[in-house]
Amino acid sequence: MHSLITCGVALAMVSTLTAQNAIQGKAKVVRIKGSARYTAGNNVWQPLRVGDTIRPGSVIQTGIENGSYVDLALGDGSGSVAYGSGSSSSSPTVSPVVNYQTPKSQQNFVRIWENSLLGIDKINSTDTGADTVTDTQLDLKAGHIFGNVKKMSAASKYEVKLPNGVAGIRGTIYDITAEGVVKVSSGSVVLAYVGADGTVVTQVVNGAQKFDARTGQISALSAGETKSLEDVASMGRGNAHVAATTAYSVDHSIYRTTSPHHGNGNGNGNGNGNGNGNGNGNGNGP
Repeated sequence: MHSLITCGVALAMVSTLTAQNAIQGKAKVVRIKGSARYTAGNNVWQPLRVGDTIRPGSVIQTGIENGSYVDLALGDGSGSVAYGSGSSSSSPTVSPVVNYQTPKSQQNFVRIWENSLLGIDKINSTDTGADTVTDTQLDLKAGHIFGNVKKMSAASKYEVKLPNGVAGIRGTIYDITAEGVVKVSSGSVVLAYVGADGTVVTQVVNGAQKFDARTGQISALSAGETKSLEDVASMGRGNAHVAATTAYSVDHSIYRTTSPHHGNGNGNGNGNGNGNGNGNGNGNGP
């Protein structure tokens, strides 16, 4: 009996120490193309800029311009920003030249495509002494993201929440939409979602496969789809020079975002500007 009590106390102490060793990570904005903004959870939106540090609890929204995106390095968020000759970081009319360091081994890379809304819920890292356990949780509320997930320890977790389910990801180059369209270049994704009959469906999507939760169909990736995923992944592995354009102005309104897979991408309503970086959208959303 005494041994059991001693064992229980020891386990409780280990659990407490583990919790104390947990480090809350952050995301670093390493590239922006087009317009983007974020809120730190207080519903006050601010323009998003290269070099910004985004902490858990924040939500990022990209603009509706075709080909727009925001690139994030998850983890310790290391990186740097350099401006080209004759430019100024304070000038909204000058496009800065972006330099960023190659992500470290513990960092993961995420690209948020145009017309998307992504919550950064958790980026935790715990040193257990024997290993590093990470816990990453993203919330894809609308739109479309790409991700390159580094090799993780067995106890680590990386999840992307969707409006109708959740995707568990391990050592994977993936592409996923809020509607549950999953493409995997390497690694695997386990998607759990609510089917049309109300039951929970689980689907494993392996490398070189794609799955559409709307139809329940799984198929092979085409050569073009595979190359597209690998091309984006390669941008997260080294230095890049990308011109960043204008961002949203600050206001307190909430944008309604439509999926980039439906319509022509101009349904980002509730704005009251002219959508050219000085306003807050086109104002013709659904």
